[in-house]
Amino acid sequence: MATLVPDTLYLRGKAAKRREQLRPEVSLCRECLLGVIANELEKFRGRVVAFEPDAETFTQYFFVGVPDFAAAGLAPEVAAAIEKRLGESGASCKECSWTATWLWLSREQVASLDDTAMISAAPGDNFCSKHGAQKFCAALEAIAEANVFYMNVPYGDAGAYVWI
Repeated sequence: MATLVPDTLYLRGKAAKRREQLRPEVSLCRECLLGVIANELEKFRGRVVAFEPDAETFTQYFFVGVPDFAAAGLAPEVAAAIEKRLGESGASCKECSWTATWLWLSREQVASLDDTAMISAAPGDNFCSKHGAQKFCAALEAIAEANVFYMNVPYGDAGAYVWI
């Protein structure tokens, strides 16, 4: 199960809307969540760094736009490492010839969101929005069981999917 709050970002526990017309919060089973989120992710044209969540411990998996990094509680050195990765361009999608807008960082490459050295140096996998969405959804499908209390959809020009 997951609670999708598509247009809201929580900044230090306070709701901050990221779209003028808010869509409703909804609890979804995995199959329904993946159907909704895949479409949103494919449509997003901005840059994304996505960290594979820790299947054993995560309870929230959410997108944070660059302007909100500090307000969302990302440490300045973590924010800087992610911004560096968002600034990288020119790669092609691992699956097709389209320009990559996603960087997927697996748990094997970045085990902790506090590991700025690995965030900066891990090769990751580059994907276009279509294949990035597929990778994101496949990672969620691979998790045997989870209860995700909060997930949103991308907004703005660039940001990161992080987990807690």
